[in-house]
Amino acid sequence: MPAAMNASATIGNAELRRVEGMPWLCLSGQWTLAHYHGLAARVAGLRARGGDMADARLDFSALAALDTAGAELLCELIGVERLKSQLAEARLAPGQRELLEAVAAALTGPGAPPPKRYRFGDVLVHIGKAVVAFRDHAVALLGFVGLILEGLARTIWRPRRWRVTATVANLEYAGFDAVPIVALLTFLVGAVVAFLGATVLADFGATIYTVSLVSYSFLREFGVLLAAILVAGRTASAFAAQIGSMRVNEEVDAIRVLGLNPVELLVLPRVLAMMLALPILAFIAMASGIAGGIVVCALKLDIPPGMFLSVLANEIGPRHFLIGLGKAPVFAFLIAAIGCLEGFRVSGSAQSVGEHTTSAVVQSIFTVIVVDAIAALFCMEMGW
Repeated sequence: MPAAMNASATIGNAELRRVEGMPWLCLSGQWTLAHYHGLAARVAGLRARGGDMADARLDFSALAALDTAGAELLCELIGVERLKSQLAEARLAPGQRELLEAVAAALTGPGAPPPKRYRFGDVLVHIGKAVVAFRDHAVALLGFVGLILEGLARTIWRPRRWRVTATVANLEYAGFDAVPIVALLTFLVGAVVAFLGATVLADFGATIYTVSLVSYSFLREFGVLLAAILVAGRTASAFAAQIGSMRVNEEVDAIRVLGLNPVELLVLPRVLAMMLALPILAFIAMASGIAGGIVVCALKLDIPPGMFLSVLANEIGPRHFLIGLGKAPVFAFLIAAIGCLEGFRVSGSAQSVGEHTTSAVVQSIFTVIVVDAIAALFCMEMGW
């Protein structure tokens, strides 16, 4: 072991010595923040020399003081792995040893994540995670639907517990405020459907069947479907954002503390308002779509409105209108349930509110289209 250096030196020092033919790196003085610039220059000079540094043993016997800045410079000079391997045999004060170990561990840090490999197994893992997430969403929605039905059964025979004011306010927002956009959109879509139908059917001399095309499509499918999609994007997102904001502000927890039921207080008025509003909007959508078809037929096909309505009354039975309108309460219930459920799933941050609001819109539109497709297949098999 080399002779100890003067421990009372003001600034720290590192010196390479050879003792009995073996290189030693002797550390002395104060390795602290007050002497950082001088120590950094000394460390840079020793690292530039190289040579015996890689094989040198460490001598800490003359080390007077050490703080985090000095420990970081020692790790830079010696190397984190070498320092960690020689700390067990080094002559150090307990506090200095613990500090060096902590700094070395912090500089090492967690290993870099392995690069992603896009193999067939990774694709299967991704598909599996998506299926599990879909299952969890479906189970959560079924459970929430059960809570809503339970709340309806519990309050329907108790008029004093009805939230009439909240229901009417939500009915105005979800229904009456959405009339202009629903009417305008379905009018334009009806005009487009009539124009396309007239373009194709004109080649066969069957332009009169444009009336049936527009009437069937809007009475059975397009009217209620377009209204439901618009409501899903407009109102389901609003429900999720409103309840999610209440979750962030801990208002839902306050409702529970007061002994009230959040489902009865927040969800039922929205569900009932939606179930009343969507059939009205679907009827308006049907009428507006047919009105768009009437305009195109009158301008392009020389079919006057009176003839259009006469063909509609004689050829199209009320069954198609009832089938289309009967889907509206089902769509409304699902849209409101999904919007409220996503609001309750907000975890407590503004980012979570945005994520679940987006999820409410996507899930609502997806659910509406899937249920409509199932209903169409069922009606086709039943011959309705």
